Amino acid sequence: MDSVMVNVQGIVNRFGSQLVHDGLDMQVQRGDVFGIVGGSGSGKSVLLRTILGLRRPQAGAVQLSGQDITTLNPVALRAAKAGYGVTFQHGALFSALTVRENIQLPMLEHLRLPLDVLDGLAMLKLRLVGLPANAADKYPSQLSGGMIKRAALARALALDPPLLFLDEPTSGLDPISAAAFDDLIAYLQHELALTVVMITHDLDSIFRTCNRVGVIVDRHMVVDDLARIVDHPHPWIQSYFHGVRGRRYAPPAPSTGVPHGT
Repeated sequence: MDSVMVNVQGIVNRFGSQLVHDGLDMQVQRGDVFGIVGGSGSGKSVLLRTILGLRRPQAGAVQLSGQDITTLNPVALRAAKAGYGVTFQHGALFSALTVRENIQLPMLEHLRLPLDVLDGLAMLKLRLVGLPANAADKYPSQLSGGMIKRAALARALALDPPLLFLDEPTSGLDPISAAAFDDLIAYLQHELALTVVMITHDLDSIFRTCNRVGVIVDRHMVVDDLARIVDHPHPWIQSYFHGVRGRRYAPPAPSTGVPHGT
């Protein structure tokens, strides 16, 4: 079985004269929780849209589970989208639909099941992400920010995909809710054997959930294990992981073995 779930090769994205990605490479292995970080304007969202097949790059290829999605026609691309789930930064729930109906949208697109079965599956997904049963018939406007994130996650998991993409999953959440969402992602990744790719600027999320990190710098991507990426010499990477916000994650200085006051 191929262990590479996401294989990005030589991606070039350009908007007019603005070059965003210039031969960007990225590989995500089966079972990874892979964090994507980068400065403002580095093209994190553009990369995600490219990986999801929502944007055709000027050059390069994207393979999801071995299938090159950059060459698929619209019908084949629609079928390929059943193999991954995605949540967007602000949830992207349809405001005119209830939570239950939002969760059922991928099922209606890709499955042919009776309504009572769809209802049962939607309730299972609700429980999976920690939402109460009475959330099913609420509209997005009636939910808190944390509940919207969880409802969007339930929809992303509607078809039991092996691959999950998260766009800024904890943005807008208070620290307690963000930590709880990180814990939920880690739990679901383990229990469902998911491969997770997340765009985030949240250092807490990176250190709680990710085992590998890709940093977009200079229109390319630097990829390494979390334990090693923090020591990469690139100035932006050093500033990100060792700046004021990152200092709390630095390992303690080694003890000299000399008692204080001697």
